Amino acid sequence: METVETAAPSAGIATAPGGRPARVAIIGAGPAGIYAADILSKSGIAVTIDLIERLPAPFGLVRYGVAPDHPRIKAIILALHKVLERGDVRLLANVNYGTDITLDDLRDLYDAVIFATGTIEDAPSDLPGVDLPGSYGAADFVSWYDGHPDVPRTWPLEAESVAVLGAGNVALDVARVLAKHADDLLPTEIPDNVYQGLKASPVTDVHVFARRGPAQVKFSPLELRELGHVPDVDIVVYPEDYEFDDGSLAAIESSNQTKQVVKTLTDWTLVDPDSQKASRRLHLHFLHNPVAIVGDGRVEGLRTERTELTGDGTVRGTGVFEEWPVQAVYRAIGYFGSEVPSVPFDAARGVFPNIEGRVIDDAGQPIPGLYATGWIKRGPVGLIGSTKSDAAETIRNLVADIEARGLTAAHGSEVNGLRDLLVSRGIPVVEWADFELLDAHEQELGAAQGRDRIKVVPREDMLTIMGKTQ
Repeated sequence: METVETAAPSAGIATAPGGRPARVAIIGAGPAGIYAADILSKSGIAVTIDLIERLPAPFGLVRYGVAPDHPRIKAIILALHKVLERGDVRLLANVNYGTDITLDDLRDLYDAVIFATGTIEDAPSDLPGVDLPGSYGAADFVSWYDGHPDVPRTWPLEAESVAVLGAGNVALDVARVLAKHADDLLPTEIPDNVYQGLKASPVTDVHVFARRGPAQVKFSPLELRELGHVPDVDIVVYPEDYEFDDGSLAAIESSNQTKQVVKTLTDWTLVDPDSQKASRRLHLHFLHNPVAIVGDGRVEGLRTERTELTGDGTVRGTGVFEEWPVQAVYRAIGYFGSEVPSVPFDAARGVFPNIEGRVIDDAGQPIPGLYATGWIKRGPVGLIGSTKSDAAETIRNLVADIEARGLTAAHGSEVNGLRDLLVSRGIPVVEWADFELLDAHEQELGAAQGRDRIKVVPREDMLTIMGKTQ
């Protein structure tokens, strides 16, 4: 639905110079961008908002970064859907910042630009052997099993034994999807190419390696408990990996979440190994620091060093090494932001340098009209819901700048300027009404098989369903 110019604002409502509504572009239609748009639309200032997304569909991380067997988290889409269907925020999707449009284009058309581009790359790793065939980043694998339109349709699932490096929820997601039988994913929105790939997987054992102890992992209690209910998959733990120092005990005492995680993990140590007869096993290893991926021409194993707690919850190496025969390694050690044209980038942290959401230059001074929110602002930490408070801070500063009359578009172009510019460049722009066609189509595909939806994967198919052409 189109955003249109409003009548002259009433007294007391902040506007851009000339008395017109401020014009704001948000780059990225994931949770961070949509939350920012929602908060800005309710801020009390006169504003028009365009939400610009490079993919043909909105919702970002929730659509393309959450495992398909987490419908509880996927339900966040329902709340985001309600924001976009209101009509006071205009969606302009299938538009790539940096190629289809530039910062100069946006500065010509908008008073402010908010970047909510997220962190979609795998964090860099200098682990020896990381470049061997069979070594993968978790971000790439997640994009594949979530049906991201810009990744290959196939994935090389050839390993019987797999290692997953990491101690957070992404590591659990990757390990669970690898270990789970494909038929148990059929009730979800899993695309057919992903189902077929997982169905043919010969995997029998998935090993998760954490550098520190059970009290230091970053698993959420619910995700961890869910792991124990995966059909025909046994959870295997090792009592010798359970070590607690004073720092661990303090963490357990001060955090109910840590207490629940440790309890779940400890309960698994009490399971009789003779009762575990599943066809697949998911092993949890603590106090093992990966030091090298080994193999001649491809991954053949993982070398770890046994660590020990030092008293404050940190660890040190013991000099005792072990080699694990695996044929694939997945690195779930964090995400990293991507640089975009004409915007400062902190290459060490993978974020846009900013002060409370105001993007800053090399001298540490705010760049008028440029803002950031979400993971590209603060790094890939916190759950999806954390982006609400993060967006509120950015929008608070943006509103203050508008109220101070510190922002102004270069030419004051009309509200439909960007859409008209994109159309003139031959870009098949996807708006909300177009996306609703895809949304309905995916639900119809799912209904035919008793599922909520089946996700359409290829970009060209998505655009065809929406009546768009490349």
